Amino acid sequence: MKTSKSDLRRFIISSFFFICFLCALASINELRFDSLLKFGRCALTKINSPSEIYKSSSSTLIETQKTSSEDEIRVLFGILTLPDQYQRRHFLRLIYGTQNPVGAKVDVKFVFCNLTKEDQKVLVALEIMRYNDIIILNCQENMNKGKTYTYFSSLPEIFNDTDGVYPPYHYVMKADDDAYFRLQSLVDSLKPLPREDLYYGYVIPCPSMDPYVHYMSGMGYLISWDIVEWIRDSDIPKNQLEGPEDKVFGEWIRNGHRAKNRFNAKWGMYNFPEPPTRCTHELWPETIAVHLLKTQEKWIRTLKYFNVTDNLKPSKLYHIP
Repeated sequence: MKTSKSDLRRFIISSFFFICFLCALASINELRFDSLLKFGRCALTKINSPSEIYKSSSSTLIETQKTSSEDEIRVLFGILTLPDQYQRRHFLRLIYGTQNPVGAKVDVKFVFCNLTKEDQKVLVALEIMRYNDIIILNCQENMNKGKTYTYFSSLPEIFNDTDGVYPPYHYVMKADDDAYFRLQSLVDSLKPLPREDLYYGYVIPCPSMDPYVHYMSGMGYLISWDIVEWIRDSDIPKNQLEGPEDKVFGEWIRNGHRAKNRFNAKWGMYNFPEPPTRCTHELWPETIAVHLLKTQEKWIRTLKYFNVTDNLKPSKLYHIP
């Protein structure tokens, strides 16, 4: 009987300690599991959180875009024209709107002086609302009495932004509205050139190949942004406004000792081959610009030569043989 009671007591005590041991073991495992679970949740949150993914990808995208924008050439392509030339502007929008140069941002703008007619105020305003590609200068319309000066000297005030990228454009083009520029060829020719103190165009007189003697033809010439700012600040251009605008511009550059970097784009730039002169050239694949496209027939011949409609996609909506 005594033996039986003693065995029972030992069994009860052993069971009690065993139960305590199990409780302690369970508590320890629970702590470990909670810690592991919290760690796993934290890691998964960092990996899968949309905000973290967005921040990471955005940061990478911003860095990529920053590098890309620093390498990308920025060109303001100003076409000097007249307020009433609505049809010409719409035509040129087709010409330049279907070109997508790689490695550059080219902003094509139409440039003219103050509006003087009631119909202009309505029609040009509608153009601006639709296309946002017009610059109206504070001047009276003219060809050789300061319009070019007003164009270049107004640009820093229009585009310089303390919160934006500087310079807003590496280069500024002044082009005629009877010239056809192939923007990719233009961009490719600019890539190896300096981005400061540059004067680029078709050297005059026509037989000359030396860009340091005279000046660039008014069909289209390009300068770097630092020269644009110099035109705004210097008294040299202000005191010499009248005369053939391209020749006068060349005199500004010479008298101001500007443009130590010059590029003669001849014979990538030339006049339309007919009638033949010392300034003309046959249409050829290395073309940057063709000038004196005074008729629709000359435009069509030029556009057909360069196969500008090759990228037209087939569709059931139209049939063009």
